Amino acid sequence: MSHCRDEHSHSQDGHGHHDHDHDHDGPERGTEDSLYSRIDRDNVRCLNEREPESGKKVIKPWNERDDTTKFVESDFDEQLIIFIPFTGSVKLKSISIKSGPGNSCPSILKAYINREDVDFDTVEGYRATQEWELVQSPDVVEYPTRMTKMYNVRNLTLFFPENYGDEVTRVYYIGLKGEWTEIKKDHIVTLYETTPNPADHKNPAGENKTHHAID
Repeated sequence: MSHCRDEHSHSQDGHGHHDHDHDHDGPERGTEDSLYSRIDRDNVRCLNEREPESGKKVIKPWNERDDTTKFVESDFDEQLIIFIPFTGSVKLKSISIKSGPGNSCPSILKAYINREDVDFDTVEGYRATQEWELVQSPDVVEYPTRMTKMYNVRNLTLFFPENYGDEVTRVYYIGLKGEWTEIKKDHIVTLYETTPNPADHKNPAGENKTHHAID
């Protein structure tokens, strides 16, 4: 059975069990809390993809989760890195994955938040925010996150370092669930008041006030 790990614990607990998404659960179950519309899909990028831009194609809406005509497949070896930016701030609840067939299913997933510099040269030097052992299954499998670690997420990097023994890794679907918050740019206005200098009393005004707007 799959279990999730982070930098403090490699044991299985209530957050670590995986859930299978079955059709009899109803059509709305998969769309609940979906972050699909909150992903900046134009700026999704994938490293070591065999076909350019194919990594973007696995970020699909729930109703396309079983579409096997669109997928990303690794190129030189079994590893994949997928960078997923959001249009706001996210509290990430779960990651769903459909992969395969057979030994091309990834066996490990490591997630990193709010880093834009993760690549194959740097990834081993960073501590993953959370790590999962993935199920070898052709079905969509949902992996809950530790939400105490997955908050204020502006971008997410998924690293698939291993699979079940194939030369390449193939992923058909990645779905994310959580809560989204708009990021607002506050305009801070600071008032600076200059103290009049007695030597400058030739100025009838006696003092000056300057308003500075800082974006």
